[in-house]
Amino acid sequence: MRSLSLKLNGLSLKLLFPEDAPAKIYFQEEGKSGPDANILKWMQLVEIQATGFNQDDHHANKYTGTDPGFQLRYASHHRERTPLGPKIEIHQTGAGLVVTSHLQFLGKLPLFRSWTTVENLGPKEITLEYVSSFALGGISLGGKAPWGRKMILHLPDHGWCGECQWRSGALRDFGLSQNYMGTEPAGFGSSRISISSQGTWSTEGHLPMGALENTETGETSFWQIEHNGSWHWEVSDIAYELYLRASGPTYREGLWSRHLKSGESFESVPCTFGRVPGGLQEALRALTQARRILRRPHPDLDALPVIFNDYMNCLVGDPTTEKLLPIIDHAARAGCEYFVIDAGWYAGVGENWWSTVGEWLPSATRFPNGIREVLDVIRSKKMIPGLWLEIEAMGIGCPLAAKAPDAWFFQRQGKRLIDHGRYQLDFRNPEVRAHADAVVDRVVREYGAGYIKMDYNCNAGPGTDYAADASGEGLLEHNRAYLNWVREVFHRYPDLVIENCGSGGMREDYAQMSVHSLQSTSDQTDYRLNAVIAAASASAVTPEQAGVWSYPLKDGDEEETILNMVNALLMRVHQSGRIHEISKRRFGLVQEGIALYKAIRGDVGRGLPFWPLGLPRFGDGWCAFGLDVDDSSYLAVWRLDSDEMRGTLPLKQWAGRIIKAECIYPCSKPVPLTWFADNALLEVMMPQKYSARLIKIRKA
Repeated sequence: MRSLSLKLNGLSLKLLFPEDAPAKIYFQEEGKSGPDANILKWMQLVEIQATGFNQDDHHANKYTGTDPGFQLRYASHHRERTPLGPKIEIHQTGAGLVVTSHLQFLGKLPLFRSWTTVENLGPKEITLEYVSSFALGGISLGGKAPWGRKMILHLPDHGWCGECQWRSGALRDFGLSQNYMGTEPAGFGSSRISISSQGTWSTEGHLPMGALENTETGETSFWQIEHNGSWHWEVSDIAYELYLRASGPTYREGLWSRHLKSGESFESVPCTFGRVPGGLQEALRALTQARRILRRPHPDLDALPVIFNDYMNCLVGDPTTEKLLPIIDHAARAGCEYFVIDAGWYAGVGENWWSTVGEWLPSATRFPNGIREVLDVIRSKKMIPGLWLEIEAMGIGCPLAAKAPDAWFFQRQGKRLIDHGRYQLDFRNPEVRAHADAVVDRVVREYGAGYIKMDYNCNAGPGTDYAADASGEGLLEHNRAYLNWVREVFHRYPDLVIENCGSGGMREDYAQMSVHSLQSTSDQTDYRLNAVIAAASASAVTPEQAGVWSYPLKDGDEEETILNMVNALLMRVHQSGRIHEISKRRFGLVQEGIALYKAIRGDVGRGLPFWPLGLPRFGDGWCAFGLDVDDSSYLAVWRLDSDEMRGTLPLKQWAGRIIKAECIYPCSKPVPLTWFADNALLEVMMPQKYSARLIKIRKA
């Protein structure tokens, strides 16, 4: 039997190429010959299911025993070195198909990016219903205990105003139990842990990622699906061990299928997979480095400028020249470098700005002398102006929507799809892209905007069946066309900053974030709850791409202002709030925070995240988030609704060392800090509930 051993960046992978079975992949355990034949059968490198083919397995809804996946046989493989790192391609044939599995390693990281291409060289059309981006059998191998006693799942729940809420536990807590004792011939159940997203909000419900920790070996496997539409992953059992299947849209979960005619090909969405010694936090640090490799370079990611946006706890979609001018002045005095006019600038005073989106022409009643007057004022204050767009949607009250042909929009059974007062534009259509180009050109060239907040506030569900094999296929092609359109915009305007926003974090995926330079992390309006989201946001995107609101309240106190500022200081500052109406002392705290951010933002773009108290969740009394940078650490600490004035934070990276820990924000209100070197514990005392501080730690 032919084989290929890969030992790269701490990973030890084995590929087997039997003559009478599909190619296999598994992690080679040190000192062991390999898995037994029972589990080896199910370690297929790729799973493919097509209409009319026999899925020959007692599978329920699981993606095992797929066909023609089971008919594939090894043909060849190819190795090359790319700018990203080593790349392996494995070619298999069967049922008239040529299937290529791509494994792209990233730098020196213990992970690789995986995707699958399927080409139909047979004489007949074949309809694909499922294509894995990555498949791994025996993910629970390692150690002696059965998977039910050693494997922990880490899963990020993710909802509107409740983003990045990780939970961890035994698989039985997620509905997958080991219902056999080791003597049964099958060694599997029909249940699975099935995590999917359906529609245009790619991260509604969950982030497209997960991790499995083997508590016996001390290793954690992790994955991230990089797609801005429907996706699916599942973990279940077969032959006494666990497997992972990760993919883009599927027929069962996303109403996706693709008619592959002779000579045509299909490429799956990519998935990054890795394994690290340690737990979830070590996995997230590796992913942070991978995300920095995968994303498109942009000057914004080097400069990390401070952004003021007039929406959150400020004008809330009701901008006018009169209201904006004092806010612009205070934003400049605070030290902001961009000023973004959010929703409503195109709707008349008193009109519904929600359902009239689509033409993107400034309102004459809001801006009697034209919007250019306000943008010129922003520039005169040494800030770059920006505007809010929702380019993929067109409101049902927009005059252009009545004139445009149905072919511009998502459809279902010949009728336009309507969601929350909006039609969904179909970016497969060249006329739609031309319309979007004209809008961006006008905003940038005529109005002079250097920043676009690109929002998206509806969900088009499974997709469009217009000119598509299935709704899910129409959606997939739209998803890809939209990202290509964004890339073309950046090609025309390389310095333009486009923020990715989907009602906050509802499209917080790395298809979007490999193109955009920053991401809105939440629409959460309560600064106390936003602290928990902010503290976890670096699990979803790199810290320097995570835009976090800081919005001091009109009638708040100093601790509220400080907490708001700390929420954002280790990520991207999205300043807002009615800063022109707060006290002079509180405004000084905003100025101090922004000045500090400018001094440390070079470290934010290089830091690796850590969470001394674990990934935070709503209800935690204390939470903490930090960045390790060279020989120092930054640490944001929040006392939330806890009766305990002292928080004790484990800092294992500083164990046994004499350190200097100082409160760097705010300098005027430091808190007592005590370091216990023997136990690597930092004690922080905060007398008041809902307070926060930013601490810097370095060698004494």
